[in-house]
Amino acid sequence: MAPKRKATIIALANQKGGVAKTTSVASLGAAFAEAGKRVLLVDLDPQACLTFSLGVDPDTVESSVHDVLLGAAELADVVQTCADGVDLVPSSIELAGAEAVLLGRPAREYVLQGALDTVRKDYDVILLDCSPSLGVLTLNALTAAQGLVVPMPCEMLSHRGVGQLLDTVADVKKILNKKLRVIGILPTLYDGRSTHAREVLEDVGQRYGLPVLSPPIPKTVRFAEAPAVGRSILSTARSSKGATAYREVAAGLLETL
Repeated sequence: MAPKRKATIIALANQKGGVAKTTSVASLGAAFAEAGKRVLLVDLDPQACLTFSLGVDPDTVESSVHDVLLGAAELADVVQTCADGVDLVPSSIELAGAEAVLLGRPAREYVLQGALDTVRKDYDVILLDCSPSLGVLTLNALTAAQGLVVPMPCEMLSHRGVGQLLDTVADVKKILNKKLRVIGILPTLYDGRSTHAREVLEDVGQRYGLPVLSPPIPKTVRFAEAPAVGRSILSTARSSKGATAYREVAAGLLETL
């Protein structure tokens, strides 16, 4: 009997906040689950927005990714099953202190990789929701991942920081994770009526020499409504343009895994 294939790990990272990163993790995770994949989402942001948006109260979780990274819990023991058919490793505000603790540890960039290795055979896709920084937690995500998706709003100011992130990725590939591949930029908050947004969308791929995932994710109030009921837009507004766009992006990603 052939051994089970291990999950593909994809990090979604951008050190700029407000780029729809958490929305993208929740929505792509739900789309992968709809496609029959076993999906694990990992919340690596101390603000715990992904945890909250999937219906889990960060203030009441007994064990979180913080405990896993500090060696106080096994990853499988903190996993929670959520309504959209995905599993979640929740976060909590305690995670803010993990960076300082990890800084003093040898091989600190490999802690998450070791934890994920214990469950990779149980999933097809693992998505990592990174904090909006380039600190130790994000380095752990980039070291553990095979692929990186960079969510980026279609606004010129959002270019700022992407170059810095790609410089960090280049360093990670040299030193920590030679297998890391930048899958592409995911355009978010897209307003097709805006000339500026269309120009940014045309420019971004050429500027960084990276694939641009399509279709762009449209700007819609439906995304703001979904976390209030602890579900993704694929459940709360199944036929909306946003849900349809994430399904198409997910289908494209599955072809590359």
